[in-house]
Amino acid sequence: MGTLRRAAEGGAEGGMKEMDITSDDELEREAEGFKEQGNAFYVKKDYAEAFNFYTKAIDLCPKNASYYGNRAATLMMLSRYREALEDSQQAVRLDDTFMKGHMREGKCHLLLGNAMAASRCFQKVQELEPENSQVQQELKSAESILEFERLAEISFEKRDFRMVVFCMDRALQSASACHRFKVLKAECLALLGRYPEAQSVASDILRMDSTNGDALYVRGLCLYYEDCIDKAVQFFVQALRMAPDHEKARLACRNAKALKAKKEEGNKAFKEGSYEEAYDLYSEALTIDPNNIKTNAKLYCNRATVGSKLNKLDQAIEDCTKAIKLDETYIKAYMRRAQCYMDTEQYEEAVRDYEKVYQTEKTKEHKSLLKNAQLELKKSKRKDYYKVLGVEKNATEDEIKKAYRKRALMHHPDRHSGASAEVQKEEEKKFKEVGEAFTVLSDPKKKSRYDSGHDLEDDDMNMGLFH
Repeated sequence: MGTLRRAAEGGAEGGMKEMDITSDDELEREAEGFKEQGNAFYVKKDYAEAFNFYTKAIDLCPKNASYYGNRAATLMMLSRYREALEDSQQAVRLDDTFMKGHMREGKCHLLLGNAMAASRCFQKVQELEPENSQVQQELKSAESILEFERLAEISFEKRDFRMVVFCMDRALQSASACHRFKVLKAECLALLGRYPEAQSVASDILRMDSTNGDALYVRGLCLYYEDCIDKAVQFFVQALRMAPDHEKARLACRNAKALKAKKEEGNKAFKEGSYEEAYDLYSEALTIDPNNIKTNAKLYCNRATVGSKLNKLDQAIEDCTKAIKLDETYIKAYMRRAQCYMDTEQYEEAVRDYEKVYQTEKTKEHKSLLKNAQLELKKSKRKDYYKVLGVEKNATEDEIKKAYRKRALMHHPDRHSGASAEVQKEEEKKFKEVGEAFTVLSDPKKKSRYDSGHDLEDDDMNMGLFH
């Protein structure tokens, strides 16, 4: 009261100054009290309460650098690095010699993946404390991140996505809160076909930041590459809503729509029996996006189906092989290739594909197809009596008799009596084969057993291989 009385006696202006000084002192004392309470909660690891008390201290004394520094440390413990960065920057704006402020700002930049900015902060710490050993390690971490970023960029251009994932994993050891690194890693995981891992990384980001356009793009990319095109487009549209300049999302959205439209055109042409048109449409669809492994595998298999209809069997086999190379679990492609192998009498290859199919899906149909291929393989390794007589497998009894007479006459020994001994021997051998072929194919029972794959020589000893 004495102070106020003297102020009144000394005039209004002087009294107001005295009151301001007193109020500032009280505010500072109160702020210090809040800071001490904040420190106590910080030691107890109750960072939420520590944050509240440091905030109260700042509200009372917004020009105190150490309060911002303390709150920045607390925010870092709460993994709120962007807010911690803002507080650290405010602390060094208020006091450029505040070493801890510069160190915290650098650490926040580092955790957020801003290695260049982190290096500048750590260099400032070095200027203030040349003997500081901790800052040397932080500078090395920043340099390491910059090197991994550089290597990742080169690797991405080379389409070495595994190397990009490796680089991002290493960079994230120091920059654990960097969404940019996480998104690049997720994108490359998607490009490698590791969709669940890519989805997991993108989902983690979206849990923290639901408006992250990059993460929305990666979610869409995974769905797009898993041939869920309609859902993928929804994510791309959402990503573009959040980030209108997102070029990758725009391109992926355009590709997704174009791929779906072209594939549907091809399917329509195929159903209508316009096989040449369908073949061309599938070929066009395959040029849209070489990165879309799953859809392209289906397109190759679809083109193989059309190819087999057009009797382009070698091309169909090649397309099936390309589909399998893209997706080794694609049973339909194995089935289609096996059928093409059967149609081109490449029975060993057909058996191999049907074995793969049956091992994967042990159905009655697959077992039957495998047995049939094995039978045809066995039949292909013995004399082909139909070929010996030069007739089709569905030849009639009369056609077989006519063919026999013609071939018997052609290879009869008397006809080649003037030829060399070697030619005579060869023609005699062929003459005997013609007789052997006719003996079997002119006898309905023997022909039936021959057609069903039985070994006729073993039949004579009652030792048929198939029962």
